[in-house]
Amino acid sequence: MRTGDTRRGNFAGVINKCIFVTNFRQPEMKKIFLIIEREFSIRVRKKSFILTTILVPVLMAALMVVPFLIQSLKDVEAKTLAVIDRSGLAAQALTDSDELTFVFFPGASLDSLKGVFRAQGWYAIVDIGRLDEERPPAIGVYSFRQTNLDVQNRIRSRMEQAVEARKLASYAIPGLEAILASIKTPLSVQTYLWDDEGQEKASFTLLYMGVAYVFSLMIYMFITMFGSLVMRGVIEEKTSRIVEIILSSIKPFQLMVGKIVGIASVGLLQFCIWVVLTAALYLAVMQGFLVPEAVSAAGVAGVPGDVAGASTAGLGASPDLRAMLESVNFAAIIGAFICYFLFGYFLYASLFAAIGSAVESETDTQQLVVPITIPLIIGLLIMIHTFQYPNSPLSFWCSMIPFTSPMVMMARIPFGVPFREVALSLSLLLVTFVGIAWIAGKIYRVGVLMYGKKPGFKELWKWIFY
Repeated sequence: MRTGDTRRGNFAGVINKCIFVTNFRQPEMKKIFLIIEREFSIRVRKKSFILTTILVPVLMAALMVVPFLIQSLKDVEAKTLAVIDRSGLAAQALTDSDELTFVFFPGASLDSLKGVFRAQGWYAIVDIGRLDEERPPAIGVYSFRQTNLDVQNRIRSRMEQAVEARKLASYAIPGLEAILASIKTPLSVQTYLWDDEGQEKASFTLLYMGVAYVFSLMIYMFITMFGSLVMRGVIEEKTSRIVEIILSSIKPFQLMVGKIVGIASVGLLQFCIWVVLTAALYLAVMQGFLVPEAVSAAGVAGVPGDVAGASTAGLGASPDLRAMLESVNFAAIIGAFICYFLFGYFLYASLFAAIGSAVESETDTQQLVVPITIPLIIGLLIMIHTFQYPNSPLSFWCSMIPFTSPMVMMARIPFGVPFREVALSLSLLLVTFVGIAWIAGKIYRVGVLMYGKKPGFKELWKWIFY
């Protein structure tokens, strides 16, 4: 055949593939839908799917609610502490409270009190050293069991206040304490963003960081988890020789696409159920067991209370929970999450399917999986950098590189990203997925029916050009 005929033949082949992909009424597409339905039904009926679908929302809601519950619980056990004071300040500083009772033993030694420690039922012995003008007194807490941090912090803070008051009194300045109290002026910083029309809107950086972290980590987890499912599914079918029967009536590329899309549909269904159940459980627990004021003061999903109650400059009001939530464009974030999850998953799932077709057992995948997981890990590390610097050059370029953009761009979107950058990033990710799917299809076509040989990267490279 002449060169011109060869080129015309290749061009015609490309046109036929495009027509095949776009025409959903062709029998080939029906076969792909059958594979998608098979993969979906098999995994949805598994007990592991049902258990994870139910347990994950419970665990996620617990992770958000438990910190509030733990914060509300305090150690109310009454404790008695023996005090050896050589500074002369402890009697005024260490006063009794509902939980702590201090018993003073002036002139006693630590060894003498240690001998009657258990008989007296003390919680600990506090030994306070002498007061020196150049350095603060040494404080030691002795006990037969570990003392909690709350007790340690109370002793430290009260003695600090007593030493500071002693030093202030030595200056003999009338009204010095009142002057210092009037000087202390706590400040808070509230950031604002201007839109295209010049209207200002309050922004909450820590809240955006929390949202970016959750969605970026979910992208990483879903791509890794469902990509591995594709690889294991291919290996199971290959080792059981079921794939030979399936390939008698369908092309290898159609089988690979059907398997990838079927597992992706399972992932999206599971994600939607997780979101609904987690939100329902979180709201039910927060409204049923926690005081609304405490929730508003504590913020959202781990946002510190001082941030949630930061005053808005010039307005003198503190933003509530509703204002914080309204500042986040959840519709854009969830839409971007679905797009980046699908395209990122298709990209990596194609590679995982190619690896699964090239090996005969999961133990043989270690060498081939490493080059795939390295970009994912790099994207996860850069994602952490993006939380603090969402518009840095590193964050921008890694949000454009297809192998890291699913995690990095999701970390940038809550902070506000121009639509053109998101569109460019998704376009590059889609084009790369098409190219990778074509390469993976070449490897899958050869490897899925090859047994008894463990190929290396050189061998896989040859398969692409078969």
